[in-house]
Amino acid sequence: MTLPFALLAGLILGGAIAAVSARNRVHSGLFLAASLVGLALVFLRLGAEFLGFIQILVYVGAVAVLIVFAILLTRDADSPRERIANAPVSGILIALALFALLAWGVLLWNPGPPPAAIPALPVKALGDRLLRDYVLPLQAVGLLLTAALIGAAVIALPPPRPGAPDAGEPKR
Repeated sequence: MTLPFALLAGLILGGAIAAVSARNRVHSGLFLAASLVGLALVFLRLGAEFLGFIQILVYVGAVAVLIVFAILLTRDADSPRERIANAPVSGILIALALFALLAWGVLLWNPGPPPAAIPALPVKALGDRLLRDYVLPLQAVGLLLTAALIGAAVIALPPPRPGAPDAGEPKR
């Protein structure tokens, strides 16, 4: 194991552990973003530039930022801490069971002969195709995400107080 990989593995694991153990939800979302950045750096270090940049664009740039915005918009929501009093114990048991299942699968995995080589599609050709052949679906997804964010902001706003100037009454 090389030193850069060990540092990146520490960043990923540290960010993931901090994300699930942080008391502040905003900090938890930021630790998740740090863990995802570490994973993208592992992809870049392995020579998979496309996967690394997609990881940064999609997961760090969209998903993690959306999670942080959702946390900030719903900050006053009640926390269900009373219902999940045994969450650390059950969470550890579920994590250990999942780890055992994954370890069992890795130990028994026999990949067999490698598949026939699939011709690689260069990133430029993929981008050209995405922006030429799939422009409409790409723009539709962008519009849908924008509408979802605006809807989340409208839902998260507190209801107007009666008698407030912006409660639908004309200003005088």
